[in-house]
Amino acid sequence: MAKLSTEELLDAFKEMTLIELSEFVKQFEETFEVTAAAPVAVAAGAPAAGGAAAPAEEEKDEFDVILDADGGKKIQVIKVVRELTGLGLKEAKDLVEGAPKPVLEKVNKETADKAKAKLEGEGAKVTLK
Repeated sequence: MAKLSTEELLDAFKEMTLIELSEFVKQFEETFEVTAAAPVAVAAGAPAAGGAAAPAEEEKDEFDVILDADGGKKIQVIKVVRELTGLGLKEAKDLVEGAPKPVLEKVNKETADKAKAKLEGEGAKVTLK
């Protein structure tokens, strides 16, 4: 198999749709066990200047952890809310009783997932936005 030059590879990417490019990136990541998040944004931006903006915005880096309901275990959920937020007892109780309310705002995905898991572990209903 002949080795493709950088220019030939770029020309091939220009011919691909965003969906095809996305599927290529997934296979590339699996094959080489890497994450190509930053290069993908650059590669996708070149062939479809305007169209590439929408998919890039879908990958959020800030999440809000919303408590939808305490799941009948208000005291346990209040304890977790206090642990996650550092709120006092009254503030945490008001937050839980006023659900749906945000528990954490503008946190990274890892923090949001951990908070959601802790709250759901106590029976709460949680949404990430």
